[in-house]
Amino acid sequence: MKILGIIPARYASTRLEGKPLVDLCGKPMIQHVYERVKTKLDHVLVATDDKRIFDTVQNFGGKVVMTSENHNTGTNRCLEAYQKYAQATGEIFDVIINIQGDEPLLEPEQIETLTRCFDTADTEMATLVIPSNPTEKLSQTGVFVVFDKYCNALYFSRSVIPYVRDAKPGEWSSHHTFYRHVGMYGFRPKALEAFANLQQTSLEKAESLEQNRWLENGKKIRVGITTHETIPVDTKEDVALVRMIMKKKTVNNY
Repeated sequence: MKILGIIPARYASTRLEGKPLVDLCGKPMIQHVYERVKTKLDHVLVATDDKRIFDTVQNFGGKVVMTSENHNTGTNRCLEAYQKYAQATGEIFDVIINIQGDEPLLEPEQIETLTRCFDTADTEMATLVIPSNPTEKLSQTGVFVVFDKYCNALYFSRSVIPYVRDAKPGEWSSHHTFYRHVGMYGFRPKALEAFANLQQTSLEKAESLEQNRWLENGKKIRVGITTHETIPVDTKEDVALVRMIMKKKTVNNY
């Protein structure tokens, strides 16, 4: 199976401008992500709309594609990058993986878990989830997922789902295993193109979660279960936390 990993990277983040270039223990964040992904994938590129990010990636020896400033989602940026790269190289890929550029502590094993979802020939799109633990106090942070017994997603929500009727909210985790979404996606090339060309849907807009667009159109998203929790970097506090973890070397270095 030939796989292309694409890391969308914007400079103009609303909460932390320029975060792909934030220094984390001597390397920009985008380099940490790139190098971790490269341990599992032979073909990796960054998709950006900013020359500063473009130059940084080239300087550390990475592959990078300049894309439009007008994309409103990372998926659309991935599609443009894939099309440009495929046209320039003539290479054909079986799966494209959209990897978050703001998760410098991602574990390469997550890529393996996601890739295994495509061992089933009819999988068009896949993503990752992580289970809660029985003692966890759930809060409405992150995105929650419910899925069927065949590991096909039913719905993604910013609310804690499902609602446990016969227990107090503080006790929900001891009555049911909840799953949070990990924002890594895999697509067959035709599915990526189809997804990007679909109109936004009502549930997508309500939750501000683009993956619901695929479900509302009657499509399936295969779910892979990971035990590796990542830390998205959205604030200066997140930057400080990731630096501390890296300095303590409590995660693998790549």
